[in-house]
Amino acid sequence: MTSKISAQNVQVFYGDNHAIKDVNVEIADHEVTAFIGPSGCGKSTFLRTINRMNDTIDICRVTGDIRIDGEDIYDPKVDPVQLRAKVGMVFQKPNPFPKSIYDNVAYGPKIHGLAQDKAALDEIVENALRKAALWNEAKDRLDAPGTGLSGGQQQRLCIARAIATAPEVLLMDEPCSALDPIATAQVEELIDELRQSFSVVIVTHSMQQAARVSQKTAFFHLGNLVEFDDTDKIFTNPEDPRTESYISGRIG
Repeated sequence: MTSKISAQNVQVFYGDNHAIKDVNVEIADHEVTAFIGPSGCGKSTFLRTINRMNDTIDICRVTGDIRIDGEDIYDPKVDPVQLRAKVGMVFQKPNPFPKSIYDNVAYGPKIHGLAQDKAALDEIVENALRKAALWNEAKDRLDAPGTGLSGGQQQRLCIARAIATAPEVLLMDEPCSALDPIATAQVEELIDELRQSFSVVIVTHSMQQAARVSQKTAFFHLGNLVEFDDTDKIFTNPEDPRTESYISGRIG
């Protein structure tokens, strides 16, 4: 099985703080990989190395090797803006732009020049909203502001926005933590469908969520990747006592 994302000897420093220590991981295409672990363990920091979001933090320094399809994403020749078109990101709190539903989704394809004309853009917007399971609710009010949607709909709009640039990887940083249980269930169902088209990496505080949506799980603790394996195995028969302690609720 070839890896979509390959990370070797990745270290992340915030000033003097060594936030990520020597992480090695191979992430497959068309699978959901969950990052779990206590707060402050480095899972979101590591997630942000995959689309170079840490570049926006002055004191942050990343070393090691991260490749997507064999291409070194930290190569000086790589444009971070182009990289982020290929690696979509969905954040913890839904954050639609203060624009219409249509313009939220059309924004990325427009700036990346992915549509030749209005008809092509319409098609991209419709496809992204369909993939994000939002088309039926939104199709009659595409001109209405995205901020007027419910929390769960806003998060699906942000997913539509992230996938409109036709990325290959979708990163999700606790995408359900601000949502109610019904909206969470809708987004989880959506995540399962999205892996048909993308390599999905999700950071989650909820072990139940990791167990429900992912095929592989990585357990982070104090900046170390302690264990990475099939989700079933991590939850039923982990190798490392720290994983076992976290899963059973003794650390966290």
